[in-house]
Amino acid sequence: MTTGKINVSVENIFPLIKKFLYSDHEIFLRELVSNATDATLKLKHLTSIGEASVEYGNPIIEVKIDKEGKKIHIIDQGLGMTADEVEKYINQVAFSGAEEFLEKYKDSAKDSGIIGHFGLGFYSAFMVAEKVEIITKSYKDEPAAHWTCDGSPEFTLETADKTSRGTEIILHIAEDSLEFLEDFKIRELLTKYNKFMPVPIKFGTRKEQKAYGVGEEEKMEEIEVDNIINNPSPAWTKQPTELNDDDYKNFYRELYPMQFEEPLFNIHLNVDYPFNLTGILYFPKMSADLQIQKDKIQLYQNQVYVTDNVEGIVPEFLTMLKGVIDSPDIPLNVSRSYLQADGAVKKISNYITRKVADKLKSLFTENREDFEKKWNDIKIVLEYGMLSEPKFYEKAGAFALYPTVNKNYYTLEELKELVKDKQTDKDGKLILLYASNNDAQHSYVEAAEAKGYEVLLLDSPIVSHLIQKLEADNENLQFVRVDSDHVDSLIKKEESAISKLSDEEQESLKTAVEGIVPATTYTVQLESLDSKAAPFMITQPEFMRRMKEMSQTGGGGMFGMGNFPEMYNLVVNTNSDLATSILNEKDKPTQENLVKQALDLAKLSQGLLKGEDLTAFVKRSFDLIK
Repeated sequence: MTTGKINVSVENIFPLIKKFLYSDHEIFLRELVSNATDATLKLKHLTSIGEASVEYGNPIIEVKIDKEGKKIHIIDQGLGMTADEVEKYINQVAFSGAEEFLEKYKDSAKDSGIIGHFGLGFYSAFMVAEKVEIITKSYKDEPAAHWTCDGSPEFTLETADKTSRGTEIILHIAEDSLEFLEDFKIRELLTKYNKFMPVPIKFGTRKEQKAYGVGEEEKMEEIEVDNIINNPSPAWTKQPTELNDDDYKNFYRELYPMQFEEPLFNIHLNVDYPFNLTGILYFPKMSADLQIQKDKIQLYQNQVYVTDNVEGIVPEFLTMLKGVIDSPDIPLNVSRSYLQADGAVKKISNYITRKVADKLKSLFTENREDFEKKWNDIKIVLEYGMLSEPKFYEKAGAFALYPTVNKNYYTLEELKELVKDKQTDKDGKLILLYASNNDAQHSYVEAAEAKGYEVLLLDSPIVSHLIQKLEADNENLQFVRVDSDHVDSLIKKEESAISKLSDEEQESLKTAVEGIVPATTYTVQLESLDSKAAPFMITQPEFMRRMKEMSQTGGGGMFGMGNFPEMYNLVVNTNSDLATSILNEKDKPTQENLVKQALDLAKLSQGLLKGEDLTAFVKRSFDLIK
């Protein structure tokens, strides 16, 4: 038997591991199962290139709980270690066996799936264990070794009577970590971290019905079979040509068993230069309120779960998607718990952006009708991408859609061509009219359509930001909300109609109305409109309303949230009979009632009449009927 001291640079590294190296104690199981997977895949590789003259077979990794003995066993059938290798790989903390292996076989091992460069993974065991044992037998013809350490730098190393190839790690669980002796806890961790590891993982057994006999003699019996907890060949590890729509949908259910809605479509990522990356991203149905998604994209490294925080790897606008990304080239810190800043990460992010844009374009081109049906469920992601990623914005012109209130869908270029004859104003500017709520703005939409104008329905919460960008990038193009002015003033074709009131009468009318409506909310604006048009109309100036909306969803330049009061224009039609009646009414209370009634009717059409004002309006209306 050998005894010695582990080669560490501080007197006792284990408390440091427990406190600082790993942020979450539960990942000890991920690390140890990952090590077992590495050992198994290394053996597979060595047998495939003829360097190990043993039968690879169908190895599994087994995790067992001994609750009474307060132990967890992790057993693999991989390449094992000799006593010298235990001395080298286990006792020299900073030395990574996986890293040395990759260096030695760098050409032939490139695609063998070995995790590599995580030499400290084994020592995560001491976060939950007061003592750790390793019993290991190498594939080479050498005696088995038994290593024991109680969490101090001292260890013992002796021969063991193990005859089967592979390694068994035995964790003697510490009193403060007894939760890890519960079946449900270990099952939860294996499902979370090792659900898609490339080697089958056994955790207990399960009962299964098996038929035997023939015809009428056939009988069923219940047998016990290994409970394999993982899927060693998940969809993202296969080529897109090997998968059909059902395979992608089934994998989505496997990833998110509590998700009951089908994804709209998926994007399969598969690149091996200038970095390795595979994965499948799914577009779920999006809610318009930008709510935080409960299920996020999962990041794996060689099928080992790392995190669901993919910020930096996936462009921000795509973090609302679901799915998996797996890359051995994403630089992580030594405990695999967070991303390290690196130039490769930006390249990966750019690649994903390009791949998503290309897929969207092909979906649009191949089946536009289907793409249009899905537009409202995906638009929030795409509009956000157009605002936040210049490269995505450049490509999005080919598939970004602008629906009308009548549910026709156009690209921006199609729209320009469609409306240029009727919606170009006297200054040569193309005016695109839009509503943000078809029901609330119905009377304005109806008036615009009566003039032959197309009205878009742009109702996402970030539309103000988007149209601001589109206007900046398209000369002589302006978006105008359909309720921002009277229909005759939305697209100015010619000078206004002549008012039947003289300048002096108009001034008197304006003074009378301004004396009754609250100046803090309304700016009175006299316009000479058709005599049949509404006498009073409330509009909200496009610029002020847009800036307010932008400030509420982030942005808006120097204006902060809440800096915009609710300001409206009260448009008074000087050619209406009501305007003449107000002007000629000498009885002040009657004149005031006329103005208030007309103002409340205008507010009612905009959905602005509420509370006490609505109660007073209803009472006043009944009085008028009487």
